[in-house]
Amino acid sequence: MTQRLDEDWPKLLGLLPQGWEAKAKELGALKFGRRFSGPESLLRTLLMYLSTDCSMVETVERARAGDWVELSDVGLLKRINKSGAWLGWITEQLIEQSPTVAMNCPALQGRRLLAADGSVVAEPGAVTSTWRLHYTMDIRTLRCCEVQVTSAKTGESLTQFAVQPGDVFIADRGFANRRGVNHVLDEGGDILVRMNLSSLPLMDEHGSPFEQLPQLRTLQAGQTSEWPAVMQGSKGDVAVRVCAYRKTDEQRIESERKLKKHAQKKQKKPQQAQTVEAAGYVVVVTTLDGLNAQEVLALYRHRWQVELAFKRMKSLLGLSRLRKKNPEGAKAWLQGKLLVACLIERLIVAGEHFSPVKGDVCTGGGRAAALSLA
Repeated sequence: MTQRLDEDWPKLLGLLPQGWEAKAKELGALKFGRRFSGPESLLRTLLMYLSTDCSMVETVERARAGDWVELSDVGLLKRINKSGAWLGWITEQLIEQSPTVAMNCPALQGRRLLAADGSVVAEPGAVTSTWRLHYTMDIRTLRCCEVQVTSAKTGESLTQFAVQPGDVFIADRGFANRRGVNHVLDEGGDILVRMNLSSLPLMDEHGSPFEQLPQLRTLQAGQTSEWPAVMQGSKGDVAVRVCAYRKTDEQRIESERKLKKHAQKKQKKPQQAQTVEAAGYVVVVTTLDGLNAQEVLALYRHRWQVELAFKRMKSLLGLSRLRKKNPEGAKAWLQGKLLVACLIERLIVAGEHFSPVKGDVCTGGGRAAALSLA
């Protein structure tokens, strides 16, 4: 087994972008990391920790047994905390080398497209504490831009994140509140947020409350449209656009089924008729100019792909178990999980056979064990 793993490791290294070793030193991953012989031994140790369910103690024991490095679990913790930028750079390069959906609209050039989301995670152990991970990710590169770790009692809000002028924040209904939206707008950003019927009050052009359902009912199945509206901002009224898509009958039935299942799981009362009707539409509000309604909704769907990626990582890569509580460590750990996910995709595309540790990557087993890291 050891011989086969050693044979497979160079194949994985062949997937990495040029310059990955030099970047380890440039971005500080190896600063004061004198126990590692170089970037390769550091990467192998980090990937073994990130792609399996090993503790840090077990990881350093395996690394010691493989003659990669003599290291303590505290030393590994320090390397993880310092490696986030390096892991992020590798991930970004892998994404740029892969076929992606082009976003060449002039209105989006030179702007960060940030998918904002939150996830409740737990510490491993018999007595667990739950935390909420608030993160933003550039949907062009899958690069993690910001991570905040709070108690699970802290709700999702765009106020958790730093905003640079020109940023476009893309988020689901949990972030559709006036305070968070105004936080982004006040700092020079734009928003593209999914709406429900009541969380983000709007007015029409005449100053009356914007009623969604009467407008949505004018759409035919599969049709997209938009309406102008006004939102109360912290510095005055803000012009926005409400863009909507009416689902097909098949899509609507599936959405209503999921809505009912969610209510039963949470032991909630049956949904109101208006809520059920609204499930037949995808409705977003945006301050973006230069995109029509179809382009706005297509951009929003990219955020959904990021969410699906996180769901897969929770089931396959142990993302639901947070190993780091400080923001620096959490960001590096999360970025490492993203890198492992990207490597899995590249391995599948390459079609190479990698010796499994606990399963086969092509069947989704073993927490990406085909990376041959243990």
